[in-house]
Amino acid sequence: MEIDYKNPDIFLPNGFKTKTCSSWSMKIRTITVGFPYQPHMKIDDFRTIAHITKRIKQAFLDEGYQVQTIRMSTQPWNEYAKTKHDIITHTKRLDQWIHDEGIDYFNIGPAADKKHISWIPEILSMTSNGFSTAIICDHENMFYDYIEEAAKIIKKNAEIEPQGFTNLRFAALCNVKPFTPFFPASYHQQSPPSFGIGFENSDLVYQAFKNAGNIKDASNHLRKTFIERYQAIQQIAIKISENNHIIYDGIDTSISTSIDEHESIAYAYEYLLKGYHFGQPATLSISKMITDIIQQLPIKKTGYCGLMLPVLEDHGLAMRNMEGCFSIADLLHYSTVCGTGLDTIPLPGDCTIDEIKNILYDVATLSIKLKKPLSARLMPIPGKKPGDMTEFSFQYFKNSTVMNPR
Repeated sequence: MEIDYKNPDIFLPNGFKTKTCSSWSMKIRTITVGFPYQPHMKIDDFRTIAHITKRIKQAFLDEGYQVQTIRMSTQPWNEYAKTKHDIITHTKRLDQWIHDEGIDYFNIGPAADKKHISWIPEILSMTSNGFSTAIICDHENMFYDYIEEAAKIIKKNAEIEPQGFTNLRFAALCNVKPFTPFFPASYHQQSPPSFGIGFENSDLVYQAFKNAGNIKDASNHLRKTFIERYQAIQQIAIKISENNHIIYDGIDTSISTSIDEHESIAYAYEYLLKGYHFGQPATLSISKMITDIIQQLPIKKTGYCGLMLPVLEDHGLAMRNMEGCFSIADLLHYSTVCGTGLDTIPLPGDCTIDEIKNILYDVATLSIKLKKPLSARLMPIPGKKPGDMTEFSFQYFKNSTVMNPR
């Protein structure tokens, strides 16, 4: 039976009814519009899509939502660029166009060829707003050569900007499908323009767990909260889709975190851990509970729909990392119950290509074994050793200690 996504109330438990969302302040992390870029695309054609992107943003602002960024993604760039000169030309053009049109970020998508992967540092060095990725496995096979090349460029990327910041704009992808709104993983297909939405929503988890007495109560409360909020959002998105003649891909229900102490996913866990810290027993169980909820929400979904645990993008994760409460191996463990992989992992500047490669092997292995999308965004920081503090000034980062890659 086809789900009627336009009816916001049919899935709500216990007689819940949707509320007007103007009283909510949900934070939209990204509205991402994917479009099929063409080598001979004219600025007017791009401008039309960019204007639709800005109209989508305004529609949500009018409904009382916060919108942090608007972004655009192309199909994988090897589909429109065959030489290094080609992709450099197109990246420069896109960089200028998104700047002129007031778009925050753009993504040229993944490279799936060893030679193309090797070009990524040069590509990223030409822009501060552009992203790209590398595919390192599929559902059955590990791409060993691609993993080694990805490890090499993570090292090269670390030398482009201070603090190794360029690696924020690169990730190694494992079975990530198109139409994912979150960066760096986002990419489109050769299809009409479409849009998806990703939220900064750890505040909802924090409040749900703070008001719950145990894991069962927390699960029920979080499910009700998400259904209520996302059904209302979907109503708006469907109306936007119809009014602007653009396809609505859905919502990536992934838990995306905040550097606000009172919105921390780690501190949310600790309301249920009863005096224990994130990383101690039951962390895995809570991770599975959250993931089960967000994957079963009765809305149109796109992207990862998993649990993000980015060390530098969550206040509590950054603090617990400083206290040694978890390791890279622990984060991989949590990914088995459907996290999204490893994200914003601060590594020592002198970590070796082999050490990076070994981490990527494990991420790819989990993705293949569990048939799930995972990614790795690793950030070697020049001059830093394990235990040293990071020194980022980025508004969405909370500084923490460099992690041991071994």
